[in-house]
Amino acid sequence: MAADANKKTLLIESQYFPNISFYKTLINYDNLLLEKHEHYQKLSFRNRCYIAGPNGRILLSVPLARGKNQRTVMKDVRISNAERWQALHWKTLVSAYRRSPWFEYYEDEMGLLYEKPVSFLLDWNMLCFEWANKIIGVNTPLAFTDEYHKTYEAAGINDMRDIIRPEEKEVEEDTVRYTQVFQDRVGFLPDLSILDLIFCEGKRSLELIK
Repeated sequence: MAADANKKTLLIESQYFPNISFYKTLINYDNLLLEKHEHYQKLSFRNRCYIAGPNGRILLSVPLARGKNQRTVMKDVRISNAERWQALHWKTLVSAYRRSPWFEYYEDEMGLLYEKPVSFLLDWNMLCFEWANKIIGVNTPLAFTDEYHKTYEAAGINDMRDIIRPEEKEVEEDTVRYTQVFQDRVGFLPDLSILDLIFCEGKRSLELIK
């Protein structure tokens, strides 16, 4: 993507159903540039996301064919389909959100998403990202990197690769607040996957992010 000095571009890694911080950042940019030539980084949101459960945060992690310690370029990272991880993730989502206000509206579509055969992590992340964007109404123009650069000097590109990490967050002044399914039991869990916001707030999701 050629940088336009008059437009702001967010450079960031591909993530599995990105968290709310990702979207709070994204809406401030004119373009999105996703890194696909970096080496896979373990313990990141590239193959994981967090949702709300009756006992706190639940980790959904996509198993990788060569494990989490591989040094493979992101576009070539393969998913391990030896175990039925999609069925497990879907079952966990149904269990966590079947009582949420908006789950029934998206259940059929999401169920089909989790039945799609997929071999590469990047492809899976894009399926999830495009689905979430469609639901909440985000249509930021998207492109992928052509090659890896450790730093970017081009005007208008903000490099936020590996800035948004899976550490547990505290509730802060600018935290997106809404009523969660298990809030009365475990308290409010900030900055979960965009899925939590979608199932709890539906069409209001983007309004709350803004």
